[in-house]
Amino acid sequence: MAAARSDGVLFDVDGTLVDTTYLHTVAWWEAFRQLDHAVPMALIHRSIGMGSDRLLDHLLGPERDRAADDRLRDAHDSLFLEYAERLTPLPHAADLLRACAERGLRVVLATSAAEHEVRALRAALDADDVIDTVTSSADARRSKPAPDILVAALEQSGLAAERVVFVGDSVWDVAAAGRLGIPCIGLTCGGTGRAELAGAGAVEVYDDPGALLAHLAESPVLSRGHDTDANMNVKA
Repeated sequence: MAAARSDGVLFDVDGTLVDTTYLHTVAWWEAFRQLDHAVPMALIHRSIGMGSDRLLDHLLGPERDRAADDRLRDAHDSLFLEYAERLTPLPHAADLLRACAERGLRVVLATSAAEHEVRALRAALDADDVIDTVTSSADARRSKPAPDILVAALEQSGLAAERVVFVGDSVWDVAAAGRLGIPCIGLTCGGTGRAELAGAGAVEVYDDPGALLAHLAESPVLSRGHDTDANMNVKA
């Protein structure tokens, strides 16, 4: 079937455009430690990309005493924001956003980060001149792998699911996009491996934003096929 050009690109931000995945891992690890929960960092890392509600259920169990959940979230937020002025974009992240915009694509940051984190992430990216729409946790009732934040991004930008692609770094990103039939390009710069992203359904996998930029012309960003179940490609 003939390929159709996209009208826009939805981007996850944490771990996809800004190098924060391991900072979130450490912040959650310390928050858990402060409230006497021993959770290995490897398990925390594999949960990054979920919203805090699902992450806590996933790591501490849905039957836990939830009385301390707000304290855990507040501890994580305070610890993470200690890094706010030192957040670093991943290779060529801003260049990728500008290249998409130069090709007439709407650039949407589909993030479920809290408003204060979104401000820090946008400051790190320094690409507001080409960003069309930005979401935050306030825009979604359920967090990934539920697709609510992507639905909000589509509604706010006026884009249609069949005319966009999503770029993310976690299996939760791929799962959320899949529920809306949106092709998801996976980036390994968040620490999730190629095979795992591909196995979750990513249509292509690249190392980081710079690698996607280098292959932009032949990527699903510029020519997204309607049959996305096969021919997953991996690019460095």
